[in-house]
Amino acid sequence: MPFHVEGLVAIIVFYLAILFVGIWAAWKTKNSGSDGDRREAIIVGGRDIGLLVGGFTMTATWVGGGYINGTAEAVYVPGYGLAWAQAPIGYSLSLVLGGLFFAKPMRSKGYVTMLDPFQQLYGKRMGGLLFIPALMGEMFWAAAIFSALGATISVIIDIDVNISVIVSALIAIMYTLVGGLYSVAYTDVVQLFCIFLGLWISVPFAMSHPAVKNIGFTAAQKESWLGSIESLDVYSWLDNFFLLMLGGIPWQAYFQRVLSSSSATYAQVLSFLAAFGCLVMALPAILIGAIGASTDWNKTMYGLPDPTEREEADMILPIVLQYLCPVYISFFGLGAVSAAVMSSADSSILSASSMFARNIYQLSFRQNASDREIIWVMRITIFVFGASATAMALLAKSVYGLWYLSSDLVYIIIFPQLLCVLFIKGTNTYGAIAGYLFGLLLRITGGEPYLYLQPLIFYPGYYADKNHIYIQRFPFKTLAMLTSFFTNIAVSYLAKYLFESGSLPPKLDFLDAVVARYSQENMDKATLVKSDNIILNELAPVNPRRSLTLNSTFTNKEAFSDVDSSPELSSAEDNLVTNTK
Repeated sequence: MPFHVEGLVAIIVFYLAILFVGIWAAWKTKNSGSDGDRREAIIVGGRDIGLLVGGFTMTATWVGGGYINGTAEAVYVPGYGLAWAQAPIGYSLSLVLGGLFFAKPMRSKGYVTMLDPFQQLYGKRMGGLLFIPALMGEMFWAAAIFSALGATISVIIDIDVNISVIVSALIAIMYTLVGGLYSVAYTDVVQLFCIFLGLWISVPFAMSHPAVKNIGFTAAQKESWLGSIESLDVYSWLDNFFLLMLGGIPWQAYFQRVLSSSSATYAQVLSFLAAFGCLVMALPAILIGAIGASTDWNKTMYGLPDPTEREEADMILPIVLQYLCPVYISFFGLGAVSAAVMSSADSSILSASSMFARNIYQLSFRQNASDREIIWVMRITIFVFGASATAMALLAKSVYGLWYLSSDLVYIIIFPQLLCVLFIKGTNTYGAIAGYLFGLLLRITGGEPYLYLQPLIFYPGYYADKNHIYIQRFPFKTLAMLTSFFTNIAVSYLAKYLFESGSLPPKLDFLDAVVARYSQENMDKATLVKSDNIILNELAPVNPRRSLTLNSTFTNKEAFSDVDSSPELSSAEDNLVTNTK
């Protein structure tokens, strides 16, 4: 395949435009933030992201290279089809659920990162444990989509994969480094527009190629690109669907947009806008997958065997752009895919660095760290995490397998913990640790085909694939998530009962999660304020939970309240004095 100078020039122009927008947004942040709080401006955009920019950046966070390429691949692959393209519906519903139930309590309490409520209730140790799966999810996701971008560019303009990955990563790291969330948000607007324009321009040309049959005709055939769900695969389909729908909520990339909104209501509206945007942006990818399934590849320059037999089904989108569209149109499509990748990669890198700088470095080790110090820690970690994701994209052979496993851990471990910390009163560190360990154990023992990890627990309906790796049809991931959730509640209330009834002496409360937690809760709030590591207007008033018993209220009704629980400094201090008395 010849080297396309025009394609390389088009990519360079596109990257320069993205870099220019990112640097402009970084300059904008110099005048943003509350009272010059640059840390807040970088992490949550000064909490003044508007509906238009917020809707674009939240949509672009989900509509990445994996979303676009994966949707086209699922529709194209024989035996799967549109019925198995779960990402558009699954992620859209996750945004709807996030807006209905999670956006308001998180934003109204003024948290800075997703891990803040965990550290507030469970302590810094538990925050550190939950940081691990959250970091893994963000890093492996960034690495996987960098890898996909390198392969896409190499297909269309025949440039070295390693060079394309490194250059793309450097551009994303550079504007994220200097501008934080503002740069990510404003470049997301440009990138999402490029995705929409590039893919929709490509679809009519690909559909009108002589080698492509009418997709309406092929949809009615036996081997249809619409796909079907066999009765044996129903439970597996539901397991994956719940993973996308519920596991798509507890990501820092999502809550970073929620917490950057000017109000809790705006955070909800942004979630609903992004849900609609995800559905709209999936349409051209679905059509491209259908076009690939309706193509006689022997009538194209690609020839036989087809992409499925060559094990290139995951690259069906760039293959369609390259072989079914004119050269100049394929360059537009390449720009769309590049934009999709960068819009997700920069979000993941920023999310990982935000959690580390605030929840690990500041709240766990350097409570009195200055604003300037935190900013420099963020910049260093943005570079380190970005470089690590790039290295994994270049070196790891199972990046997607690692991402599948890490995304499962987000669903199984973080989601039930988030439910408990926001909506269930009485949970504590003992229950959180027990739920964490049980969920992790059940997930690992269930196996992972992408990593050639054999299961240790064989659930009903398992079978062996061509590589003699056992596949689970049973929805064991959802089982692990539910086990983690109920274990957290059961162990928390058991520990609480044992300590409060006197069955266990207070000295055995080595995590200070029950006895010390409820007897010194107000003093803990005063200490937090005095050490200036969590400012008052970031947190809800801490009400003393005196002698909570199993018969007391189980649901945290404050989470569903319409009242913004972020108090002004003076009123919060009054409440603190009153409660201390």
